[in-house]
Amino acid sequence: MEPDFAGYATVHSVQCSDGRVIGPNAFDHMDGKKVPLVWEHQRNSPSNILGHAILEKRQKGIYAKCFVNNNEMGIATKNMIEHGDVDSLSIHANKLKQAGNQVLHGDIKEVSVVVRGANPGAHIDF
Repeated sequence: MEPDFAGYATVHSVQCSDGRVIGPNAFDHMDGKKVPLVWEHQRNSPSNILGHAILEKRQKGIYAKCFVNNNEMGIATKNMIEHGDVDSLSIHANKLKQAGNQVLHGDIKEVSVVVRGANPGAHIDF
């Protein structure tokens, strides 16, 4: 099955808006993992779960192939992406291991479609 859209969930070696820098191999172990796809990190309501993302390790960072549910919020999100209203992705990760501001390891728990992402390279490109 083809994804509805895809893009970098996070790229490494750039400073995020929170001051962190994702290390080059911080999330490599997430390759092939399936995580929820969420609207703006709002996990408090089932209607904000858009579908799921399959993570793929790439040279530049972690790429997300996103599959959207055929529910009201999923349809609205696909329309916003198709019209160019939103084009950013973001991750929520835990179990972070850091050295200073550099993230060395962590577990991605979800990918979100966001209006403005923390990582300047995390954009939808397909």
